[in-house]
Amino acid sequence: MTDAVTRAAEVLKEHRASIDRLDAILVYTLGERFKHTQAVGKLKAAHDLPPSDPAREAAQIERLEDLANRADLDPEFAKKFLNFIIAEVIQHHQLHQT
Repeated sequence: MTDAVTRAAEVLKEHRASIDRLDAILVYTLGERFKHTQAVGKLKAAHDLPPSDPAREAAQIERLEDLANRADLDPEFAKKFLNFIIAEVIQHHQLHQT
């Protein structure tokens, strides 16, 4: 291999290691987020509150779009991602309210 190819392989390895660390952070962060949403779900169920809060969800989506713009992330992707998470949370709340 040439020096350029060797260096490219090293840089690729570094990027992949960073990606692996970030994937772990995402998974653990989502796990922690779901612990909190489960606690919210139990609290809502205990007090007969609705499983979804459209006003909060809209505010969260707006907030996430702003964060995405500041992070140079496609806000539409961020919005889809949060909508997916919200749908999972609501589904979990509905399952545990019945």
